[in-house]
Amino acid sequence: MAPKKKENLYNFTHPMDNDTLVGHTDTWDAFMSAWNNRDKHPIHPVWMLAGPRGIGKATLAYKIAKQVYGNVGDFFIIDISRNIDKDGRPKPDGKIISVYTVREMIERMQMSSMSGEWRVILIDSVDELNNAAANAILKLLEEPPAKTLFLLVVHQLANVLPTVRSRARVEKMRPLTISQMRELCIKFMPDADISFDTLKLANGSFGKIANLKQSGGDEIYAELIEILQNKNSTASDLMNIAHKIAPIPELHEILLDAIVHFGLAEIYPRATRAINDIRKIYLEPQVAIFTILSEIKKCL
Repeated sequence: MAPKKKENLYNFTHPMDNDTLVGHTDTWDAFMSAWNNRDKHPIHPVWMLAGPRGIGKATLAYKIAKQVYGNVGDFFIIDISRNIDKDGRPKPDGKIISVYTVREMIERMQMSSMSGEWRVILIDSVDELNNAAANAILKLLEEPPAKTLFLLVVHQLANVLPTVRSRARVEKMRPLTISQMRELCIKFMPDADISFDTLKLANGSFGKIANLKQSGGDEIYAELIEILQNKNSTASDLMNIAHKIAPIPELHEILLDAIVHFGLAEIYPRATRAINDIRKIYLEPQVAIFTILSEIKKCL
């Protein structure tokens, strides 16, 4: 029987309401310099905030947005929670942002006030736009409206259309340091026991720490490493741990962390493709995960 997720013990603030930005002062300072000097040198209308998930890109994007529109101009947001279908009905449970969502935003933008104040369009994230939606955004970027700033959150630059990327100022944001993640843990999870191993496992992503703690992933990872290291572990043991990992998609990548832990670089690309196939082809995850674990075990 598949294990249930742990009860959500933590209340994480949405990036829109989060006033705690840790790190990324270089990107913030670069934007503020451009913004404060916009009368001398026109500011680039498209800023792409790129980097791994969970490092604070959206938090920074909302902070920039508030600086620009200042509760006077107009603010337009495109994300999964605001997704709609072709009939305009809410569809916030999908994985892809539809072209209908983008078109609806464009219509609202065209009808927005003519006050002359700045407008901000924030997309979180570009990775989740389907091809039609990305092309609709591209048409806007080809001739950006006056006094309009685009903030594009991107998790993987490889997922962005080259034509979109070429029209943006790309800011590559770095993963958080261990001390920065500790600072966020104290702020948002003051009562949680966050081990150094969990901090390392997060690879600079506070979002990953949050997912690990909420899902019990840190404990599952420790069990996974123990089973793989145990010379007497059996196929049944591997299948049992596969069943624990399978129902929690955000935990699938701990398989890659295990591969790095054991220094098995030669199987990393194959495992990455297999995990991506689980998401795209909807294979039975426990079978695919068991296959990856078996390959790791053979190499030890």
